[in-house]
Amino acid sequence: MPELPEVETVARLIAPRVTGRTIVSTEAGWLRSLGGPSLRDFDRSVRGATITRVGRRAKYIVLELTRTETHGVVKPAGALLVHLRMSGRLHVEPNATPLGPYTRVALGLSDEHTLRFDDVRKFGRFTFTEDPRVTLAHLGPEPLEDDFTAAWLSQALAGRQRQLKPLLLDQEFVAGLGNIYVDEALHEAKLHPLLPADRVTKAQAAKLVTAIRMILNEAIAREGSSFDTFYRTPEGQPGSYQDQFRVYGRDGRACRRCAATVQKFVVGQRGTHICPRCQRAPREVRR
Repeated sequence: MPELPEVETVARLIAPRVTGRTIVSTEAGWLRSLGGPSLRDFDRSVRGATITRVGRRAKYIVLELTRTETHGVVKPAGALLVHLRMSGRLHVEPNATPLGPYTRVALGLSDEHTLRFDDVRKFGRFTFTEDPRVTLAHLGPEPLEDDFTAAWLSQALAGRQRQLKPLLLDQEFVAGLGNIYVDEALHEAKLHPLLPADRVTKAQAAKLVTAIRMILNEAIAREGSSFDTFYRTPEGQPGSYQDQFRVYGRDGRACRRCAATVQKFVVGQRGTHICPRCQRAPREVRR
């Protein structure tokens, strides 16, 4: 599933191609609901609206809409929320380009292009919401925003006895992190994924914040990670961060830091990769 770097990449690349364009037509043979409208209401909600901003919240691409009313008054008109899930792809094509067999939503734009959402497996979501802040209010802080600090993380971890990795994967705790980048960040910070959250020291929390920010920014610079046929940028290109993986997917190979053999095991039903030398297990796990 695409994580924060992949979703951020898609949002950044889509933005200049749709911002300022008005939605003039809709073709939506299939929608996944997130408490959203019916197909008829979806068309009524978005047709004639202008896409004024494209951003990201957690693993959602957020396309903010406005409408120009009488006397030129511009008012907010809700937003489109797109979640790529396992196999979704958001891209813009000229109207003359035929729709693909897996195109689930197609929005005609005022510049004779179409914003298209393809999804082979139909796991993704594409819906309209009147207020994205309310719809996404349950999500935790963004790890690349200023309020994600060592002090906040240390305080948030205190009193929690959950294992560190499952907690970091909880979107209500921190938004946007997934299996790949949690493994990578924990290795960079030299923290074991089974370490109880309330045993993370202030110094370790500071290292973890630095590691998360560094890993995410490195991945965004490389347009995310592609290790299967599904994730592609809006231009159809794969990301390249998978070439930089420190531990993820490298079980049985040498740690890039200390040359110990990377191990894989399961944490919370997720394949988890560590260096046993760099990331010492808690005492109870060693026993």
